[in-house]
Amino acid sequence: MKAFFDKIKQNEFYKMWFKDALPYITGAILLSVFQIVTFATTKNPWGVSGVFANWGAWLYQLIGGSVDNWYYFSSPGAQATLEAGIINHGSTWRNIGIIFGALFATLAASGFKIKKLKSYKQVIAASLGGLLMGYGARIAFGCNIGALFSGISSMSLSGWVFGAFMFIGAIVGSKLLVKYFM
Repeated sequence: MKAFFDKIKQNEFYKMWFKDALPYITGAILLSVFQIVTFATTKNPWGVSGVFANWGAWLYQLIGGSVDNWYYFSSPGAQATLEAGIINHGSTWRNIGIIFGALFATLAASGFKIKKLKSYKQVIAASLGGLLMGYGARIAFGCNIGALFSGISSMSLSGWVFGAFMFIGAIVGSKLLVKYFM
């Protein structure tokens, strides 16, 4: 069995599609195609973080809670989405596809590694960063996919503004990371 996998690892097509990184132009073309297909099939731009509010509502309802009186879920469209369920929501399937696709790509490229934690500061910084990114994605009505990529591709000024501030945030975050956590 080991010989079989060793032979696959030496295959030029395996290296090209799974091991080596794709050129940036290929990634840009693929993202554009995915955006077009998503928009054509769902009539909505590609988004990732918007469904997280629905996931939270579905989980809350699962344990007996009710979100019927919450302003965010008060519109007929939001009520219909919640009533349809998590399995019948297109963004749920896209997000599951992104998660398992990223896992598959990492495993196929032999890039999965469990790393030792350097310190608890690292865990706190990662947790705080994740919470701030999630909060920012919700108040900006999208993450880098929904607010930036879909915003720019639909000719919205908000996409360019989001991109400028995301760039500034990346610079500030990188400097804080180097100063306090490296």
